[in-house]
Amino acid sequence: MYSQSLVKVIEPVKKTTITRLNRGKKWKYGYNKEHDIIVLSKTGKISEILEIQNLRIALPPMPVQVHGLQENKWKKIDYPQELQKIKNIFDWRAYPEESKDQWFDYIDEEFKRRDEGFWFMNNGKPTWITGTHYMYLQWSKIDVGAPDYREANRIFYIFWEACKADKRCYGMCYLKNRRSGFSFMSSAETVNLATISSDSRYGILSKSGSDAKKMFTDKVVPISINYPFFFKPIQDGMDRPKSELAYRVPASKFTRKKITTNEQLEDIKGLDTTIDWKNTGDNSYDGEKLNLLVHDESGKWERPDNILNNWRVTKTCLRLGAKIVGKCMMGSTSNSLDKGGDNFKKLYNDSDVTKRNRNGQTKSGLYSLFIPMEWNYEGFIDEYGSPVFNNPDDDVVGPDGELIDIGIIEHWQNEAEGLKGDPDALNEFYRQFPRTTEHAFRDETKNSIFNLVKLYEQVDYNEGIGSSSVVNTGNFQWVNGIKDTQVIFYPDPQGRFKISWTPPQHLQNKIIVKGGIKYPANEHMGAFGCDSYDISGTVDGRGSNGALHGLTKFSMEDAPPNQFFLEYIARPQTAEIFFEDVLMSLVFYGMSLLAENNKPRLLYYLRRRGYRGYSMNRPDKVWNKLSVTEREIGGIPNSSEDIKQAHAAAIEMYIQQHVGHLGDGNYGNMYFNTTLNDWARFDINKRTKFDATISSGLAVMACNRHLYAPNAIIEKPKLNINIARYSNTGGMSKLIKE
Repeated sequence: MYSQSLVKVIEPVKKTTITRLNRGKKWKYGYNKEHDIIVLSKTGKISEILEIQNLRIALPPMPVQVHGLQENKWKKIDYPQELQKIKNIFDWRAYPEESKDQWFDYIDEEFKRRDEGFWFMNNGKPTWITGTHYMYLQWSKIDVGAPDYREANRIFYIFWEACKADKRCYGMCYLKNRRSGFSFMSSAETVNLATISSDSRYGILSKSGSDAKKMFTDKVVPISINYPFFFKPIQDGMDRPKSELAYRVPASKFTRKKITTNEQLEDIKGLDTTIDWKNTGDNSYDGEKLNLLVHDESGKWERPDNILNNWRVTKTCLRLGAKIVGKCMMGSTSNSLDKGGDNFKKLYNDSDVTKRNRNGQTKSGLYSLFIPMEWNYEGFIDEYGSPVFNNPDDDVVGPDGELIDIGIIEHWQNEAEGLKGDPDALNEFYRQFPRTTEHAFRDETKNSIFNLVKLYEQVDYNEGIGSSSVVNTGNFQWVNGIKDTQVIFYPDPQGRFKISWTPPQHLQNKIIVKGGIKYPANEHMGAFGCDSYDISGTVDGRGSNGALHGLTKFSMEDAPPNQFFLEYIARPQTAEIFFEDVLMSLVFYGMSLLAENNKPRLLYYLRRRGYRGYSMNRPDKVWNKLSVTEREIGGIPNSSEDIKQAHAAAIEMYIQQHVGHLGDGNYGNMYFNTTLNDWARFDINKRTKFDATISSGLAVMACNRHLYAPNAIIEKPKLNINIARYSNTGGMSKLIKE
C-alpha cells in the first residue's frame, strides 16, 4: 500500500503559543524567524502548519463559514451574466448608476479572495487555496477552458506562496513531470501579479526564443484578455500583442471607492507595467529589474546556452543590493544530463532548503520542489482533485466522469515493466514521469559500458526501501582531537561520509605495528579505493572532488560480504582536510588503500604520518619490478591502458555479480545511488570527470588483488647430461671420446 511523503502536517509550534498569538493577531505574513515557519495568513492568525519538502508553512485559520460549492467539490463560480457584457472601465462608466450598487459587494469579495485566498468544502473537507490558485481556477482560460482543481496544484501554489512570502528566497526551482500544467500556472501568475503592480516588469524565458514567444502569445495574452473588467487594466497597443503586453490603467484602482467616485479617467495614474519575453541566452534580461521572471523548460537548455550562467545573471535582476525585490518561477522536466539536464540538476540541488548559508539562503537562492508524477498524472485524478494512488475498492470517477479502476502506482509500474528491455526508452519514460528525483535525472544509456538494467534496478530498489534508512551521514574524528590515537564516527546531516556498515567495536581501530610501521589489522576483511587531488583550490572553483570508497571481501568475520560500505565524494577547503579524512577512515576500519599515485600528495601524507603500511602496492607487479617512487609510497598509476581496462573490468564484474536483481528474489546491497549513477554515465575516454567511478573501481581491484598478480616466469636451467658411450669391437670395450 502506497503512502505519500510529499506533504505532512507538523506541530513545530506549541498549540498554546499559536492560540495566544492568534488572540492578539500577532502572526505577520512572511518568514517567522523565532519559530522557523513561513506564515501565509494575512489576518494575524494561523492554523495548521504543513511541511512540504522540508519547508514549514503556516496556513490561515478556517473562517466560521466555509463556501459550499455545488456537488461538494470545486466548480468555477458563475460570472454574473450582466457583468459579462462589461469589457472595460469605459463600459462600466457607461453602466446605469442605479444598477451599479448591486455589484459592489461581489467585486469587493473577489478582490478579497485574490488577496487572502479562498476556503471551500471539497469532498466534505474544508480546503484552503491561495489567492493565486483561486485566480488560476476561477479567472484563467487555458487550452481546455477552465482548469480542473487538483490537489497537486494546491500544494504547488502553497509552496510558491511561501517562496513569495519569504524575504530570503528568490523563488522556486520546480522539478516536474510532463503535462503537469506549469506553463499555464506560471502564465496565470504572471498576469495576476502584473495587473496589480505599478511600474513593474515581468519576463518570460524558455528553452528557446520561439518557445518563450509561444508561451506569451498562446497563454499569457489569452489569460489577460479573459479577465473580468474589474481586474483588467487598460491595455496599450494591440489586443493580441506578439512581444510585449503593456498595462496603463491599474486594475487595483477599480475598488468600490474608485468606482463610486466621479474621478475622470485621466486622473487615475497608469500602471506602466509590462510583460515580455526574451530570446534564450546566458545574458537574457541582463541589467534589467524584474518583479517576476518565469523560467519555463529550464532543464532543457542545450549548449551553448547554459541555465546556470543565465541564473547567475538574472538573479541580479531580482534584487537591489541585499534586498530581494522580485521572484523567479522556474520549472521543467529534465533533459538527459549532457543536453542541459546536468546544469539543471546542479541548480536544483543547490536549491535544497536544508542547506543554507549564514544569511539563511540556499546556494542558488531558490527553493527546490519536486512533486512525484503519481500526484498529477492525467486519468488518475478523481472528481475531487485527489490522486488515486492505489487500486480503489469502490467506484471512483474522474472529473470527466470516467471510471478509474486501477491506481496510478500499479499503472506506472506496468508501463516501466514493459520497457525493461529498452533502457533508453525506459529512461525517457522515467524522465518524463518521475516518481523520484533519481528518475527525473536519468541519463541516456547509449554510451554506457556497464549493465544499465542492473544499475537502475539497484537505484530503484534503493529508492523503494529508502536507502537513507540504511545509510548514515557523518564524519570521523580523533578521540579528544588527539591524532594517531582512536577514531570515532559521529552522525552529522552535513557530514562528508556516507556509511552503510560499521565494524563491531572489537574490530574498530585495529592496528599492527612492524618495525615501527603501522599496518591495518583487518586487511583480510576489505579495502579502500581513492581518487585523490593535490591542489586545495582551483581558479574557477570547480575542481574535481576527492572520492573514497570502502568495500568488504568475503570473510569469516562479522561483516557483510562484497558490500560497498563507505562513500565519500567531497572537496573540503584544503587538500589536507581530505587527506586526514582518508586517514581516519583507514584507521577506523583497519583496512588498506589502493590509490592513484599520479597525484602523490595523499600517499606522501600517509607515509609521513607513519601509515605507509596502509598504502597498497600496485597488484600487477612484484616488489622488485616497482619503481623507486612506488616502493616509497605505494599506489597505482592511471596512465596505462592495461590499468584502465582492468579498472573498468573490475567494476563490470562487480555489477554483474552484486548489483541489481540477483535472480533469487533478492537485490544487491550497494546503497549509494551517487556512485551507481556515476557508473551509469561513465565514459572510459573521459575518466577524470568520474571521481566516484575511479575510486570505487580501485576498491574492487584492491579486494581482488590476486586476480592481477603477475605470473612469475621461472627459468629452468637446461640439464647437461652426458652419457658415456663405448666401442665394443675387439676383446675389450673402449670409451669413445667426443
